[in-house]
Amino acid sequence: MKIFNHHVSKVTLMLFMIEALVLLLSAYLGAMLRFMDSYENFFSKSENFLLLAFFFALVMLFSMSIFGMYKHNFREDWRNIFQRLMPSFAIGFVLLTSIFYLIPALDFGRGVLGVVIFVAAAAIYLLRVVFYTTNEFKLLKSRILILGCGILAKECNDLAMNHIGHHNYNVVGFVQTKNEICQVPIEKVLPESESLKSLVEKYHANEIIVCVNNRRDGTFPIQELLECKLNGVKVTDASSFFEREASQIRVDSLQPSWLVFGNGFDQGFLRAFVKRFFDLFASSVILVVTLPLMILTAILIYLEDKGPILYLQERVGKDGRPFMVLKFRSMRNDAEQGGKPQWAAANDPRTTRVGRIIRKLRIDELPQIFNVFRGEMSFVGARPERPYFVKQLSREIPFYNMRHSIKPGITGLAQVRYQYGSSVEDSVQKLQYDLYYVKNNSLFLDALILIDTFQVVVLGKGQ
Repeated sequence: MKIFNHHVSKVTLMLFMIEALVLLLSAYLGAMLRFMDSYENFFSKSENFLLLAFFFALVMLFSMSIFGMYKHNFREDWRNIFQRLMPSFAIGFVLLTSIFYLIPALDFGRGVLGVVIFVAAAAIYLLRVVFYTTNEFKLLKSRILILGCGILAKECNDLAMNHIGHHNYNVVGFVQTKNEICQVPIEKVLPESESLKSLVEKYHANEIIVCVNNRRDGTFPIQELLECKLNGVKVTDASSFFEREASQIRVDSLQPSWLVFGNGFDQGFLRAFVKRFFDLFASSVILVVTLPLMILTAILIYLEDKGPILYLQERVGKDGRPFMVLKFRSMRNDAEQGGKPQWAAANDPRTTRVGRIIRKLRIDELPQIFNVFRGEMSFVGARPERPYFVKQLSREIPFYNMRHSIKPGITGLAQVRYQYGSSVEDSVQKLQYDLYYVKNNSLFLDALILIDTFQVVVLGKGQ
C-alpha cells in the first residue's frame, strides 16, 4: 500500500501497529506488576499515564526502527530476533532515562520503567517468534507469475527472492514469449500451450509481473492479461514492481510519457513550505546535539596533520546552480594532484586516519547544516555532485538532470541504500534511488530516510 506516495508493506504496517499496541499495554502491565496491590492508587495519582505510555511506545518504536527491526528478513529465527531486540531495547532504555533526566515531567519512575522494559521486551519477542513461525507456514507469502524470460525477468526474480524488507514472495514460474532469449532457470519455465488464466488458476498466483520490453509485435498477450485482471489477479509492470519493492525508478525502461502523465513529482508551494520548515527544525536540533562532536572532530583533524579543518568544494544544486558545499576535511591536502577530479571510493587511500572514521560515521557531512540554513541544501534530498561529473553523467545517463529539480540533501535515499559511487554504473544505481525520491518525496519519506541515516551512524553501516 501507499502512504504519501511511498510504498509500504502491509505486513510491515500490520506488525508496526500491533507492536505499538503491545508497547502501550506493556506500560500498564509493567506498572501493575511493579505496585501489585496499590496499582489503582498509582494510576489515580498519574493522571497523564496514558500520555507517558504513548511516549514510551514512540521511543521504543524509534529505537527498534534504528536497528532495522522493520526491515524483515523472512528467514529470521529466534536467535536473530533476540540479537536485534536486546540492543534496540537497551538503546531505548538509555534514550528514555536521558529524556526523563532532562524532562522530569515525562518520568513515570525508574522502578516502573525497569519492569515495563522487561515486560515489553518479552512480549515483543514472543510476538516476533509467532509472526515468523506463521510466515514459515506460508500464510503471508505472495505467489507471483512472471511474464517473460529475458534479463528483465531474471532481475525481477532476483529482487523477489532476495530483497529484504517488503514482501515474502514465491515465484511460481515464468511464461516465455516469442523471440525472447531465456535468461531464467529452464525448469521454472511454464508450458506455452496453456493460457495465462489457466496457469494462474493452476499455480494459485496472486500477481503477474510483466517483464516484456517489446509489446508491439502482435505477440504480446494483452487480452489474456486483461482477462486475468478482470478475474481479480493483480497485473504489475516490471518498472512499477521495482519502484514498489526496491524504491528505484529504472532508467533503462523509463519513458518521458510516464514521467508526464504518472503520479508524483509534487513540487508545489505547500510541499516546499513544509520541506523548508522541516529542514530548519531538523538542522537546528542536529546542530545543538552534535556541536560537541563537531568541536572534537575539528580538533582531531587539526592535530593529525595541522592542515585545514574545513573543506569547500563546488557542487551542483537545484536547477543546476553551483554552490560551495561545506565539509570536514577527510582527505590529504594533495588528494587531487593535477587538479583533475577523482571519484570518491568506500576505502579511498587518500583519506586520513581521522577522515576514515568520520566518513564511516558520516560526521564529515555535519558542516553542511550551514548550507541548509543558507537555503542551498535540504536535510534530505539527492546528494549534490561536482560540476565535472555532472557534465559527464548528463551525457551518459538519460534523465540524470531530473535530480536537480529539487534541492540536494545532506542525506538521502541513495546514501542509505547504496555505497559510495565510484563509476558511471554506480551513478546509475544511485540515480534510480534519487528519481524515486524526486517522484515520491514527502515528509513521511524524509522521516523514514532519517531513521535509516541514524541506523547507518549508530550501527556503523556507512561506506
